[in-house]
Amino acid sequence: MPVRQATLLCLGVLLMTAGGVMVLGVGLPYQSVMLFVFGVFLGLGGVGLLVSGLCMAMKNLQVAVPGHFLLHPRTGTRFSPQQSLAIQRRLDRIRREMSADSVSRSPEPEPSLPSTPPPWTMEPPPSYDTVMKSQEHSEQL
Repeated sequence: MPVRQATLLCLGVLLMTAGGVMVLGVGLPYQSVMLFVFGVFLGLGGVGLLVSGLCMAMKNLQVAVPGHFLLHPRTGTRFSPQQSLAIQRRLDRIRREMSADSVSRSPEPEPSLPSTPPPWTMEPPPSYDTVMKSQEHSEQL
């Protein structure tokens, strides 16, 4: 465990203990309100330092602890230095090729629309009366 994490853990426990002694030693909060409030703040600060130290220790934990998924490193996210270098080189080469393609190729102009529309090849739709008469005729049958 690095020194920083151990320092946070020890300081957190120390502040929690000092805050607890002050809160419990004062007794009723009406006797000395300032000492009581100061003890509460010391205790809360100790809890914060203890939690941050534990979080840092868990973050740097490399040992796979069986039985809990939060303590295992995620699979597929760790590469060896050689793999990382190879991946970075490949991505750089792909980026260079993409930028070279975009520079060398000029955008193709869109074909212009003809000035006159093409001739109409479909027959016109039937009139409303014709459709209504055909529906009435089909309903009667």
